[in-house]
Amino acid sequence: MPSVEILSRIQFAFTVAFHYIYPPLSIGLGVCLVIMESLYLKTGLPVYKDITRFWIKIFALIFGIGVATGIVMEFEFGTNWATYSHYVGDIFGSALAAEGIFAFAMESAFLGVLLFGWNKVGKGVHFFATIMVALGSIFSALWIVIANSWQQTPAGFVIEGHDLAARAVVTDFWEMVNNPSSWDRFSHVVIGSFLSGAFLVISVGAFYIVKNRFVSHAKAMFKIGLGVATIAALAQLFTGHRSAEYVSKYQPAKLAAMEGHYDSLAVADMYIMGWVNNKEEKTTGLKIPGGLSFLTHGSFSAPVQGLRATPPQDRPGAVNFVFQTYHFMVAIGITLIGLTLLAVFLLWRKKLFNTKWLMWIFVFSVMLPQIANQLGWYAAEVGRQPWVVYGLLRTSDALSKKVTADEVVFSLVLFTFVYLLLFTLFIFLLTRKIAHGPDVTAVQSDNSDNNNDDDSFYTSNVPA
Repeated sequence: MPSVEILSRIQFAFTVAFHYIYPPLSIGLGVCLVIMESLYLKTGLPVYKDITRFWIKIFALIFGIGVATGIVMEFEFGTNWATYSHYVGDIFGSALAAEGIFAFAMESAFLGVLLFGWNKVGKGVHFFATIMVALGSIFSALWIVIANSWQQTPAGFVIEGHDLAARAVVTDFWEMVNNPSSWDRFSHVVIGSFLSGAFLVISVGAFYIVKNRFVSHAKAMFKIGLGVATIAALAQLFTGHRSAEYVSKYQPAKLAAMEGHYDSLAVADMYIMGWVNNKEEKTTGLKIPGGLSFLTHGSFSAPVQGLRATPPQDRPGAVNFVFQTYHFMVAIGITLIGLTLLAVFLLWRKKLFNTKWLMWIFVFSVMLPQIANQLGWYAAEVGRQPWVVYGLLRTSDALSKKVTADEVVFSLVLFTFVYLLLFTLFIFLLTRKIAHGPDVTAVQSDNSDNNNDDDSFYTSNVPA
């Protein structure tokens, strides 16, 4: 049987990965809701009200499942990672308290107005609630990312005590908040979330278009999702580069693992694809000579620190895993840029909604941002190993001292069963809501603009 450490890492990775399906969707969908409702207020066209109400219902479903799946992780800190909890309790306690007060409470309170406030509060008040829910989801991500970023680049603290009694204590709250990786990682995470929510909107819109249902509504939601996705996909190039810069400065072993770079200090290539043999310390594949040197230092001949500069016991163990997850994430990011730019070009040429093969691609493209988010998290967290708090606390030392392998296996099996039920319920309810479609509140010819890009519907209909 695997060790308690491996089993506990698998259990936490599984619960976090499952939970991480939902917050990015709610963050991205919140932005889309703000745009949809603002267009309704600006134009008065019922199509925007219809799609706003439709997506609010889906947002509520995602929010509910996200809350349910996130609670488990807090208990795992105590059951499986008691030493870690003691060590970082002062840090995590501050960040999670801020998240609960300034983000989750605000999001939950205004969600009630968002869901039940139609025709009960003014349009302006309801729109304000929509903005607050969207901001609440973003602020929630901010504090969680700050807490995790502190583990990557600790700052604003002192260590009190020794050995198992040691704990990190905040000395400067704002230095802790503004640790070297917080804002780069936050921007990367949030923009990835924008992509998740936007591609969900795009996917449903494309599905209605190919099925010739709710065509006017589908085109409206598709265009909104495409606008958000295009900007976010291009912005992700910048935030990804910024994230790589902080990794090169503060976690050089992680960057070396991401590119399979072993030489202690030498010009580093950038691999488009490849394979890492960690035993032989060799990487093969398709590469751009000096590419990593250029990206990190602006010169193709600049030396980059490799894995041999780090003692073997302090290097990431699963180098090929980090390499592959990182490169697949980048490949998906480039694919998303290509898809969105192609769609924008075809929309400009008024051919987008006639291109059925592309519509079908967009139906299934909803999975791409989700996969990229998961892969990015895997690369970041596995690349940090063997440290749970970088350079300070090893993962092997962070475990609870009393938990057994059998107990972890039992809880892992139980969590898997419960989460599969939750996921099945989520897919069932989501599918049913999509099959029902938006409630049309205006008399209109739904298929009058079936398969063309004519925008006459949006200009010729008077406000309801």
